[in-house]
Amino acid sequence: MFFLKLSVSSIAMTAIAATSAVARDQVQVTGSSTVLPYATIVAEAFGENFDFPSPVVEGGGSGAGRKKLCEGVGENTVDIANSSSRISQSDIDLCATNGVTEIMEVRFGYDGIVFASAAAGPEFALTPADIYNALAASVAKDGAIAANAATTWADVNASLPAQDILAFVPGTKHGTREVFDTKVIIQGCKDSGAYDLFLASAEGADDGEKEDAAEASCMELRTDGRSVDIDGDYTETLARLDADPTAVGVFGLSFYQNNTDKLRVATMNGVVPSTESIASGEYPVSRPLFFYVKKAHIGVIPGLKEYIEFFVSDDMAGPDGPLAEYGLVSDPELAATQAMVAAETPMGPLE
Repeated sequence: MFFLKLSVSSIAMTAIAATSAVARDQVQVTGSSTVLPYATIVAEAFGENFDFPSPVVEGGGSGAGRKKLCEGVGENTVDIANSSSRISQSDIDLCATNGVTEIMEVRFGYDGIVFASAAAGPEFALTPADIYNALAASVAKDGAIAANAATTWADVNASLPAQDILAFVPGTKHGTREVFDTKVIIQGCKDSGAYDLFLASAEGADDGEKEDAAEASCMELRTDGRSVDIDGDYTETLARLDADPTAVGVFGLSFYQNNTDKLRVATMNGVVPSTESIASGEYPVSRPLFFYVKKAHIGVIPGLKEYIEFFVSDDMAGPDGPLAEYGLVSDPELAATQAMVAAETPMGPLE
């Protein structure tokens, strides 16, 4: 078992943002901003616990990271691309064109969040549209966009409790903010009809720019104190909920499961969040997280194989590891991933 010398909080606060390694004795990682906090935790702990330098980890986005991975083979190219979405066939084709013929696909867990309130409070059966209509700055009303005037959850949906709207949500720097934005706010905006109204009036040179503008409008949340960003960890959210038990908070699944005596979880689209419902994709506020490894660099770049194995170890990515404390939903099939990494098995054709 690995002895982790750094606390999760101190690791998570450390940015590993060097633009390039001075020499290629360091693993180089790029890609998803969602995966970045998890990779940062692993990279810092790796440097503390192994006789290799801490890997250099950058953000930049999933698509951009995969394109960098596919630029070619050699010490002047990256080793790993973090990704919050699965690699595409066009990425694989680009890799092949540039001589990257073997890629390892490593699914290390799931990005999943739950909505929970005080254990003694009423039950919430929510949908993304309910959350959007409660927390968005502007909503669809009578076929037009209007300022959000809802004050209670019952104003949003008559089947919800007549309780004042107050929600503690992941701050913009939190690892789960992206899944909150995309799977709850933007989805709820679309489900409620507000997205179409935003799109109709959006400015842009092409459809893509107009869609981006509409999504940006969707993600503007209330600033009247009913939606409160929490940039700290879930213990801060729980403390705020303890202080105001009429609020609803956003938590990682594992944190909720460790605090069921204090929290009552809400369903989402009628689905109870669990490891199984998140891993299967049935629970809507979740997605698998990946990183992609250039197999040709294993055995060439010092520490690459060791870093990959450490990342997917029980000590890091398991249900009781520091990544779960930060919000990762551990993959029930993690043992199979560990075996794949040990065997250095490249991914097959996309299904």
